[in-house]
Amino acid sequence: MRSVTALRLLFILAVTAFLGACASIGHPEGGPRDTTPPVFIRSTPRPGQVNVRGNKIIVDFDENVALDDAMNKVVVSPAQRTTPVVSANGHRVTVELRDTLKPDVTYTIDFSDAIKDLNESNILDGFAMDFSTGETIDTMRISGMLFEARTLEPAQGMIVGVYDNLSDTAIRTLPFDRITKTNQLGQFTLRGLKEGTYRIYAVNDVNRDYHWDRSEDVAFYDVTISPSAEAAEFTDTLVNVAGEDSIVTRPGTRFLPDDILLTWFNEGYTPQYLRNHSRSDRHLIEFEFSAKADTLPIIKLLNTMRAGEDISQWTALEANPTLDTLRYWITDTALMAMDTLMVEARYLITDTLEQLSMTVDTLRLVDKGARQRKRQLEKAAEQREKQRERERKALEKQGVNLDSLDAADTIPPRPEPVKFKVVSPQQQDLNRPLLFASETPIASLDSSAVRIEQMIDSVWYQLPAPVIEKQSPLNTMKFMADYKWEPGTTYRLTIDSAAIYDVYGLANDSIGFEFTTKKPDDYSTLSFNISGLDGRPAVVEVLDASDKVVAATPVKGNMGRVEYLSPGTYYARLFIDADTNGVYSTGVLDSIQPEEVYYYPKKVTLKKNWGVEQPWNIYELPLDMQKPQEIKKNKPKRKSGEPDPNSGEEDEEEDEFFDDPFMNAASRNQLGRSTIDDRRR
Repeated sequence: MRSVTALRLLFILAVTAFLGACASIGHPEGGPRDTTPPVFIRSTPRPGQVNVRGNKIIVDFDENVALDDAMNKVVVSPAQRTTPVVSANGHRVTVELRDTLKPDVTYTIDFSDAIKDLNESNILDGFAMDFSTGETIDTMRISGMLFEARTLEPAQGMIVGVYDNLSDTAIRTLPFDRITKTNQLGQFTLRGLKEGTYRIYAVNDVNRDYHWDRSEDVAFYDVTISPSAEAAEFTDTLVNVAGEDSIVTRPGTRFLPDDILLTWFNEGYTPQYLRNHSRSDRHLIEFEFSAKADTLPIIKLLNTMRAGEDISQWTALEANPTLDTLRYWITDTALMAMDTLMVEARYLITDTLEQLSMTVDTLRLVDKGARQRKRQLEKAAEQREKQRERERKALEKQGVNLDSLDAADTIPPRPEPVKFKVVSPQQQDLNRPLLFASETPIASLDSSAVRIEQMIDSVWYQLPAPVIEKQSPLNTMKFMADYKWEPGTTYRLTIDSAAIYDVYGLANDSIGFEFTTKKPDDYSTLSFNISGLDGRPAVVEVLDASDKVVAATPVKGNMGRVEYLSPGTYYARLFIDADTNGVYSTGVLDSIQPEEVYYYPKKVTLKKNWGVEQPWNIYELPLDMQKPQEIKKNKPKRKSGEPDPNSGEEDEEEDEFFDDPFMNAASRNQLGRSTIDDRRR
């Protein structure tokens, strides 16, 4: 009897264990993958509730949720002085406001794309809610898109705000009245607005003071905005349990404007100051300034017999084009030998009023390499002496006359030659000059000692010599020789010895460089027949896969033609050259918008000896669809199970938009793309 009871007990335990294993929590095998974001269930306070008093907001969803970078993504409007505490626990998200709520104010909590489900990380994008501390709630909205002006990259997580104070100084001194942040597509919706007139801006608010500082990125709208609302019908796609969809329409409210286009830029302002000064070597004094300059500093010696002399009298200058990095090569051997030089430097700095003013500094320039160089010389001398001693002993054994050896050793060594060389490749481009570089500043170059020859039928024929000149007036270390090259030809450049002297009196050895020019059929030509310019000047830029400019040409008539392109894959963009200076110009806040930019929406593959002409209507596609995905850097995160748009698979699903109090209007209506297109016209 006991054995039967034991067997029964064992059977019950086995069945219980089996059922328990079947009921254990885990991911079932097979079945559709969850691609649905969390669904809002309820909140305290309720959406749109008035007379709210508490500082804690609780939002419940239909599944467990998590937060992604809530500190940066969740935005409370009006802006809070103290960062709110946002947390997730189970199905619930909690927001604790640290600032005291203002009376009779509509508050908006915009979660952007910070909320996702816990298991599959499906993002709930554009979730937001409003409530009011007064008797009424403000319901007006403004929606739009924000791009970087130069590259049309969607601005992600950038502050967009409005002022009802229409003064030009508000953006510089006052915090925004209402704020939001852009989502992954650069879309934004400002909510909780009163009826009235506003100015709208976008700011990369680095210091979180909710207004613009001159060094920050900024965008502005040319005209004031008065938000409004109108009745509208919205179309939804509903899917039943069988997976069948149907189109339904329903009444709703459209908030206007919903097609604001902002393009951000940077004025390029940086406070001017002396960032660094050093004497890294006995030959070299270096100055680094924080911003580009129009003039050179005035630098004079203080502690030598040459006190009062300007630096140009005892150095050779090597400067970059923006004059913010300066290298002075000391040419006076007596000054080189001094471990410490004292100089007076007069240069421009930005004062407390953000104006440039002259300042005077006394600078101590210490040769940092002196001690190390001395140790190296002593070590080298010691090693040479040991080597010499070993050689002498070996020669004594061979019976060599050591007196004659000592006499030979008194002959001074030959000075090192100037290190001046050709830096161009041996396959020379037809449209580029020959390039040269020196390791020390060059004082003189004898053009009569330069020769160039061309090979014809295995025979060298001399040609008129090229002129070798500095690439920049303020740089005596980089040179070039422009020449009309014959295609597919072998050349030989020769420079005689002692034709080039540097500032230390050293001469060059003879230089020989043989090279071949490319043939016309090594290149491709890319032309665009452009429409939509309406006579405005423009420049076409050819880009590589990194969105970098490899060639540029002004548009002549309606044609933008770029020659001498190597075979490969390219992209293109165009900017309206409003100031006709041939280079892209940025904007000035509340005064000048950055020059307009348009992208050719396809890549172009070129092969050798190809001439490709493409039609290009700059308004054919809305602005947010122009830049090819392959070169776009700010790409939105793909949803769970969504194919990679660059993998060749096409996503045929239509976006669904809902007139829901929690959905960002910018993600619902694609921001009136045709209206944005009209705005750029």
